[in-house]
Amino acid sequence: MRLNLRFQDYISIKLHKTDLVLTSFIKSKLEPYNLAPEQNLIMMLLWEKDGLTQNQLGKFLHKDKTNITRMASSLEKKELIKRIQCQEDKRATKIFLTPKGRDLGNEVIPVAEQFNGVVCKDLTTRELTELDRLLSKISQNVQSV
Repeated sequence: MRLNLRFQDYISIKLHKTDLVLTSFIKSKLEPYNLAPEQNLIMMLLWEKDGLTQNQLGKFLHKDKTNITRMASSLEKKELIKRIQCQEDKRATKIFLTPKGRDLGNEVIPVAEQFNGVVCKDLTTRELTELDRLLSKISQNVQSV
């Protein structure tokens, strides 16, 4: 059977390869802080707004409850966060930074900003806006199937 597109012509392959490169790079930068890239995403959200619920984190990160619980458990074992049952809704769990977790932000946020700078190097504001628009459109296309 003959394919119309070559392997390297599929946009999904290009996105996947880019994601692998980005993940490998940020993983190496986060290694000294004992943070996995996905754990870092939770921390970044908490450094921005402490006290989010596990459900809110799941929505932001497009992760199911099981994955968020697993990542939160790992961060709690590292004493970076604490989970507290929500007083208003006993079914909800809020996640708060510990002092150790808050302090870690002073070291990791500059690394994340440097990473973002490397990724966005030589891209104009207009190109970044267009990239964001295109990636959103691709996501919507897949979600509408």
